[in-house]
Amino acid sequence: MQRNQSDKARVLKAMRYLLPLLATLAVAACAGQPVYRQSAAPLPVASIDQARYLGRWYEQARLPNRFEQGCQTAAAEYGRRPDGLISVRNSCVGVTGRTQVANGRARAAGGPGEGKLKVSFFGPFWADYWVLERAEDYSWSIVGEPSGRYLWLLTRVETITPAQRAEFERRISALGYRPADLVWRG
Repeated sequence: MQRNQSDKARVLKAMRYLLPLLATLAVAACAGQPVYRQSAAPLPVASIDQARYLGRWYEQARLPNRFEQGCQTAAAEYGRRPDGLISVRNSCVGVTGRTQVANGRARAAGGPGEGKLKVSFFGPFWADYWVLERAEDYSWSIVGEPSGRYLWLLTRVETITPAQRAEFERRISALGYRPADLVWRG
């Protein structure tokens, strides 16, 4: 019994130091991402019907970020979980043809029908995921977060036309981002 209590005490002592370290590392990882947005105007948030938003999305463009470095094509699959949250499965095919998968979860963060979500891929750490704009028929979506560090253009189809790309570049510019900063699918 005595040994069990001393083991617990050691674990608690280690946790006292480990948790602040992990929190510091998480904050440092986020702080390293540059701000790309050029506007101080508040970002819009689209309304979404979560059931219609679920399913497969193909990433057409994104702002550069560490966790998708070397990714040539990416896709996201959203589904319902038994606990009421949304399952998130992001896949990335790199230049070598190897596929990497990250599984996470999402939850509503705004008011009813508001396109504000929080996503988590690492335990208790949640990040903003805002649907800034979307097509009426849910065929495309522009996703970002309030700091202007991340942005994704998602569509239900794998490829888009040059005319569609030009229209998306116009929309992204209107949101305060420079299309030249984007990494396009390919």
